Amino acid sequence: VRLVESGGGLVQPGGSLNLSCVVSGFTFSRYVMNWYRRAPGKERELAARISGAGGIPNYADSVKGRFTISRDNAKNTVYLQMNSLKPEDTAVYYCNANNWQYDYWGQGTQVTVSS
Repeated sequence: VRLVESGGGLVQPGGSLNLSCVVSGFTFSRYVMNWYRRAPGKERELAARISGAGGIPNYADSVKGRFTISRDNAKNTVYLQMNSLKPEDTAVYYCNANNWQYDYWGQGTQVTVSS
């Protein structure tokens, strides 16, 4: 099982980034996909979630209206489009796959929002 995130980096406030997570080793469409984040000195936070069929996503209040989660089941990939980034969005972002039985994690990608 592999979950490989990419797309992180350094961006100025107000900028955008698009994170990707490519998965392998399990049936992607049968898993809820989540983007979590952990900021320095803070608890891990669920930023966004999308069902296996790509239904209505859920967002943390802190990112609602700025982040968009999507998935392409044909490419085994989940995305997180992040717009209007703020310094408080600085964190390591983790891709997570979850169903009733299994829970898989990526290695994380650093997002830093700073001028």
